[in-house]
Amino acid sequence: MFIADLVPSNPLPWQNFPMDSTTYFRIRLSTIRPDKVTSFDIYILVDGKHILYLRAGDKLASGKIKTLHGRDTGDSFFVRIEDKQTYRDWVKEEMNSDLLNPFDKAKILRESSVALMEDLFENPDVNKALDESRPIITDFIDLMENAPEAMGFMISLSGHDFYTYNHSLDVSIYSLGLGKALGYDAKTLEELGVGALFHDIGKRSVSLDILCKKGGLTDAEWEQMKMHPQYGLVIMNNHPNISDAIKAACFEHHESWAGNGYPQQLVAEEIHPFARIVAITDTYDAMTTQRSYNVPMTPMDAVAMMKEKLAGRYDPDMLKAMYSVLFKIKVA
Repeated sequence: MFIADLVPSNPLPWQNFPMDSTTYFRIRLSTIRPDKVTSFDIYILVDGKHILYLRAGDKLASGKIKTLHGRDTGDSFFVRIEDKQTYRDWVKEEMNSDLLNPFDKAKILRESSVALMEDLFENPDVNKALDESRPIITDFIDLMENAPEAMGFMISLSGHDFYTYNHSLDVSIYSLGLGKALGYDAKTLEELGVGALFHDIGKRSVSLDILCKKGGLTDAEWEQMKMHPQYGLVIMNNHPNISDAIKAACFEHHESWAGNGYPQQLVAEEIHPFARIVAITDTYDAMTTQRSYNVPMTPMDAVAMMKEKLAGRYDPDMLKAMYSVLFKIKVA
């Protein structure tokens, strides 16, 4: 039984916070640089209604953003869905700005990506969702190439604040860092990042009561939870043009190096490399993330436990490479 399943992921986005996602998507105000004119309207949710807060062409003062950001849980500020590409272009412009240091860019990139995740996960067209996730993954890869110290800082942000989409996004970020340490090229990293982002898509078909249960699962509940890799494969097989590598990240990430995982009891290198990576990063995120029912472990303690007490579940060479990723966190 994996730690990642003993400590459930954050409530999944497509099963939480009902909202008209066909009209609006959430943003974090921390992605809006003070005193820069916006290119999109920003709305605030008041009594269930979206009220225009800032018109395109206006700007927010630094003190105003700082005050509001302190109260921003991620559920208050919105942009209309038709302005999604405009918002993405805004973030891209910030990534290319000489006015921001790499660490500010890392924070904006991560929090803007969290904001865009909801629409991706709620999209019933899995092909479209995967296609739209690729620019997000590409932005992470570019940052990792151009400012590796900033990527380490972004990794260090993971698990420090509760938000619906943190788990899937953080597993993807960790996987990119581990893939980079293993020497993967940009094209392979993109596939890995997308696969890691959607590794738990099969949980769409698992009862919300089970996913959000804080106590231990009954045998029957555990059997249903263990079905999510198969559910995920069924979802992906219903959509053409999804690579076998992405499917493997979904279907095999609970296999064990020693052969006692599920659902196929694959052994060692029978498990796809992407799934071996996600097995490590998925567990690591569960062990290090602050939740109301979980006391997080430090990064080094988490990997030490995986290496010493959970030996046999993970590719030993990949687990060693994870230490180099954690070194970037320490430097950041």
